[in-house]
Amino acid sequence: MNESLQKMLEVLHLAEKLKMEMRHSWLSNGRRESVAEHTWRVSLMGMMIEPYLTEKIDSARMLKMIIIHDLVEAEATDIPAFDTMNDAELKKQKVINETKAIENLRNMLPAPLGEETYELWMEFENKATFEAKVANALDKLEAQIQHNEADISTWLEIEHKMTFMMSKHTDFNPVLTEFKDLIEAEGSAKLKEAGIDMTKK
Repeated sequence: MNESLQKMLEVLHLAEKLKMEMRHSWLSNGRRESVAEHTWRVSLMGMMIEPYLTEKIDSARMLKMIIIHDLVEAEATDIPAFDTMNDAELKKQKVINETKAIENLRNMLPAPLGEETYELWMEFENKATFEAKVANALDKLEAQIQHNEADISTWLEIEHKMTFMMSKHTDFNPVLTEFKDLIEAEGSAKLKEAGIDMTKK
């Protein structure tokens, strides 16, 4: 038991890096957001949306996926989605780095827990189950909520367009689509208020 707890402690020390790893997202007070803060609110979203989903869900499994999905960034660091969107080589390298990181985590943890963590991460990445699809969708939606809360000056031009690109992550479920529409409307209103006309882009 002591050896297993020691291995868990090592991973918890590694996970502290997520409190320091900054995302390309800014808070409403002008401070950058950490990966750990993002993961916390995605977890909260999972708990809150669960009763409204039209399909039965294993909420514990979904929350586990949410909690560990960014754990690889303690080693591989955070690479924003817009950086890999039009860069196939960087996208490939991101997959390599994150796969190596999750394999390292599997080996660091006690055998059953390490394997479960690895399998949950792969399930999330591959959107292999309904739980994984919901977790993945909430991950994307939380990022947009945070952008909506931040000052418009922190948005890159590509993020103006990304406000309207969430359907591919949510349209497998009507509740998530409706939630996405609300978040998208907030983003659209923010752009309009800033005088940014998306009809001309």
